[in-house]
Amino acid sequence: MKAVILAAGEGMRMRPLTYTRPKVMLPIANKPILEHLISELSKVGVRDVVLVVGYKDDVIRNYFKDGGNFGVSIEYVSQRKQLGTADALKSAVHLLDDEFLMLNGDNIVSHEDLKKLIEADGMAIGIFRVENPQDFGIVEVENGRIRKIVEKPEKPPSDLINAGVYKFNSDIIEFLERTPLSKRGEYEITDTIQLAINYGIEFKAVELKTWIDVGYPWDLLKANEFMLKNINESIIEGEIEEGAHIKGNVVIGEGTVIRSGSYIIGPVVIGKNCVIGPNCFIRPYTSIGDNCHIGACVEIKNSIIMSNTNVPHLNYVGDSVIGENCNLGAGTKIANLRLDGKEIYATVKGRKVPTGRRKFGAIIGDNVKTGINVSINVGTMIGNDVLIAPSAKVEGYIEPYSRVF
Repeated sequence: MKAVILAAGEGMRMRPLTYTRPKVMLPIANKPILEHLISELSKVGVRDVVLVVGYKDDVIRNYFKDGGNFGVSIEYVSQRKQLGTADALKSAVHLLDDEFLMLNGDNIVSHEDLKKLIEADGMAIGIFRVENPQDFGIVEVENGRIRKIVEKPEKPPSDLINAGVYKFNSDIIEFLERTPLSKRGEYEITDTIQLAINYGIEFKAVELKTWIDVGYPWDLLKANEFMLKNINESIIEGEIEEGAHIKGNVVIGEGTVIRSGSYIIGPVVIGKNCVIGPNCFIRPYTSIGDNCHIGACVEIKNSIIMSNTNVPHLNYVGDSVIGENCNLGAGTKIANLRLDGKEIYATVKGRKVPTGRRKFGAIIGDNVKTGINVSINVGTMIGNDVLIAPSAKVEGYIEPYSRVF
């Protein structure tokens, strides 16, 4: 069975992190979201994958190539204009067999759930219960079959959503051709499915046990925590100096040095060729990419630090995501808790959005540099290539290429 993965979109709600990469290439536990998905497909015997790409597709193509290093064979289809999920599938049908899986490339699902979907009779849709169904396509289920599917209704009739994981056969193709343009200006697979249901075609409802939607930048932290919890042993390929302390399950890449006085509590993943310490504290659910420097008197907690970034002197980073090629000047601190302890909001696409988190620091794009003693307030979003002067206080949304004084 082949799988087609939709990976063409930018993910505008994920800015500033997607200014330089597609959403599906954002790292979780030091691997792109898309790599985790391909790994789970491989575990259930799916060896042929079609990637529908578009926005910054060279990043995906250069990373995965023909798929050989990931245990699969990959073919690529380009969707130059992102006109919706039905349009994306339509662009790939010439490469698909009579039965195939279709998945959104920005979700985390398990191979156990994929196996249930594959084994379902006929066509099937993965469903999941959530607390915020208004943000998703809602499904109504009767006797184990999908009876209705509606995209993002204002008043959801249930908490069961379409999880963006499907098993289709060639019968769906006829309804792709009939799918109308939605009020959001896209050809949506949910409309395709509803057309087929109206015609009498059945879709089995398969409730998933594991599903994480990465819709906003802070969702990366939840997904990162989930993945790191699955580390069941330490893998140490680097050097640990005498006087460094490793507690719990920690993965340390080749060429990385953990200097004396460093204290690391797992689960933590550290990439290749990093210098950690001396005398730093890395707390659980932290992922550090390749070629990073975490220096003296630095504390990092529940964060994602992407490759080639330095956090070298007297810094605190909590509940944050920091992009590639960044450098935090000595004394830069990121706040992650409001004084009143209430939920933290962040600015996304020009409006304040609740994060659902009491503890949330900052999202920092690529190539950001801060001077000494910079203070970054809770919920701050900093675009790529921003320079921040010494002693500045930063909050809100900072546009890319800004200079902050």
